[in-house]
Amino acid sequence: MAIFSSTVLGRLGGAVAASVLLAGAAWGQPKHGIAMYGDPALPPDFVSLPYANPDAPKGGKVVFAEGGSFTSLNPYVRKGSVPWQLRFIASESLMGRSYGEPFGLYGLLAESIETPEDRSWVEFTLREGARFSDGSPVTVEDVMWSYETLGTVGHPRYLGFWKKIEKMEQTGPRSVRFTFNVEDRELALIAGLRPILKKAQWDGKDFADSGLEEIPITTAPYVITDFDPGKYVTLTRNKDYWGKDVPFRRGTNNFDEIRMDFYLDGSLQFEAFKGGASSSFRELNAEKWETQYDFPAVTRGDIVKSIVPHQRPSGIKGYVMNTRKPQFKDWRVRQAMIEAFNFKFINTANTGGRQDRITSYFSNSVLGMRPGPAEGKVAALLEPFADELLPGTIEGYTFPEGAESEVDRRALRRALALFEEAGWTVNDQGQMVDGNGKQFEISILLKVGDNESRLMMDIYAVTLRQMGLKVTIESRDPAQYKERTQVYDFDMAYYRRGLSLSPGNEQMLYWGADGIENPGTRNWMGMNSPAAEAMINRLVNSTDQSDFLASARALDRILTAGRYVIPIQNSNISRLAHIKEIKFADTVPMYGDWIGFLPDVWWYDASQ
Repeated sequence: MAIFSSTVLGRLGGAVAASVLLAGAAWGQPKHGIAMYGDPALPPDFVSLPYANPDAPKGGKVVFAEGGSFTSLNPYVRKGSVPWQLRFIASESLMGRSYGEPFGLYGLLAESIETPEDRSWVEFTLREGARFSDGSPVTVEDVMWSYETLGTVGHPRYLGFWKKIEKMEQTGPRSVRFTFNVEDRELALIAGLRPILKKAQWDGKDFADSGLEEIPITTAPYVITDFDPGKYVTLTRNKDYWGKDVPFRRGTNNFDEIRMDFYLDGSLQFEAFKGGASSSFRELNAEKWETQYDFPAVTRGDIVKSIVPHQRPSGIKGYVMNTRKPQFKDWRVRQAMIEAFNFKFINTANTGGRQDRITSYFSNSVLGMRPGPAEGKVAALLEPFADELLPGTIEGYTFPEGAESEVDRRALRRALALFEEAGWTVNDQGQMVDGNGKQFEISILLKVGDNESRLMMDIYAVTLRQMGLKVTIESRDPAQYKERTQVYDFDMAYYRRGLSLSPGNEQMLYWGADGIENPGTRNWMGMNSPAAEAMINRLVNSTDQSDFLASARALDRILTAGRYVIPIQNSNISRLAHIKEIKFADTVPMYGDWIGFLPDVWWYDASQ
């Protein structure tokens, strides 16, 4: 940005000076943080994140029992199966996200962020002391290489942002600017959240083909110091970490060592925790929380049961139907499959009926659709797409409740009627067949060790077979499961997508039409909805909170009435059992037990 001295301005004519000053108003000013709407919640002189303890001691070790396995330690490329935590523990970005507000970012590798009112560009200035774990300085060249490499040969999650950059340029010794080629107010924030990698490490190497043989060098507080492929990964806190005094980092990254042990069977994870082999366990089943935590370590007080509330959306969890497959293209078939899933009975068998069902993708939050017909701004946003929207989108849609008994006869009658409307009938042999006599056949893909899903699907399959469907349940190891879901090679599969209070561009990766054929997206259902994409575009370009809320609620209606997923139970709390030595602050972020909570802001109390 050009800087004019008072002498220069004094020489300009009044009209010219006024135009310069007015033009300057369109430019941004360097700030310590940024929010999607208005100003970030924390002031420039904040000491630490509000849910971190700035006086937390350093030390101790924490061990996590994780499900599955891994074949790679590079989370920035599509190749291989990677421990998901590495994206967050083992790398840093220009800005860091506070989970104490809907979408607020604060300087991390960057000391400041600058963007104009229209957010057509954004500029970051690096902190002078930022260092990689090997002690080398972070340069603008590293930043620019990271963005271009991730945006061209990186994981699909990074590709969409790169396509929206018109120009990337170095504007000073420690400054880089991104100019965008589309109107998208969220891009200024997304630009601050890409991992920064060391360019020199990859000279003469194939970044996209890397896995276990080359561990990315980053600036993060932790470095990978030991691993056994598929079995465990150990990360050690870097005692010379460059950013320990950065406000965003105070009171975080307190453990000396983080270890992740991997188990193929979910029940073994719990047994490992009971036996003292791991430090914590997230219990997703309310019935088990009430009935299976009476083992000796709990009664002695060595294990603590903590309830962590949150205000984030439910997201969607359940069994997704792949509309790329011909049997699921018709929405009436998908509704029939939903009707046949007797949630009340299955939920009682699985959770003792202690947990309610997910009612929509953004339920449990202010972003969730409201009951009944769409009204006001939501109705206005949906109206132009009325002819393409499925029944219930505008009028209102709810999932069936199910029955207490094992067989919900009314729901089965509705399901059979819907199958018939879609061209499927039951023949004399009791088979559900199409007009050519071909039986309705599906395979349900699960992950080895997912015992909860296996229980649900075993109950569900009985009902489907009684209706004349041919059903196969496949359990595959984590690597096979990931590879097949990455290329959408399944009929139905267990599906879980967490959603935030600040939905934006990532929603296109979740639900956009590019995911119909492109591998590696979150659009497992293969949905193709111009209406959904229009709502996402409204989300990222909303200039006030009311438009943002209306866009989110309209999108929620489109997704829910799309009947892509058979949803199961939800919880507005997290149930965390953990050893008494590890603790967290009294102030809990609005996102609750979310990314950046455990292990980031926990600490080890040696006195315990």
